[in-house]
Amino acid sequence: GAKRAVLLPVSAPFHSTLMQPASKRLAEVFETITFHDAKIPVVANVTATEVTKGEGIKESLIRQAAMPVLWETSVNHMIAGGVDTFVEVGPGKVLSGFTKKIAKGMAALNVEDEASLEKTLAYFKEVR
Repeated sequence: GAKRAVLLPVSAPFHSTLMQPASKRLAEVFETITFHDAKIPVVANVTATEVTKGEGIKESLIRQAAMPVLWETSVNHMIAGGVDTFVEVGPGKVLSGFTKKIAKGMAALNVEDEASLEKTLAYFKEVR
């Protein structure tokens, strides 16, 4: 039923069943870590719903390694909840690029180094 498919240049088969061994290893590592309840809800990409319980956050992270994610639905869920600014943290701008296409007209920033952190902080000082 897809109207269009695009090959993405990725370094691994993220969010697919081919990542099941990594998901199992992640679960093992997460058993050594305490996940606390979130003060701010986390939108789980595997369900596009909010999770606040530490155990639920942990399970969602494990599941998303080897399952498709609902990125567009997650972004739209956040918009419906009043989010108007998105910040991607980590190397690259792939997710903020996807977000800009979904959340047209909303800010989608990224932080991957000191320069991009300064730029993001300046944005919030100016806007807020």
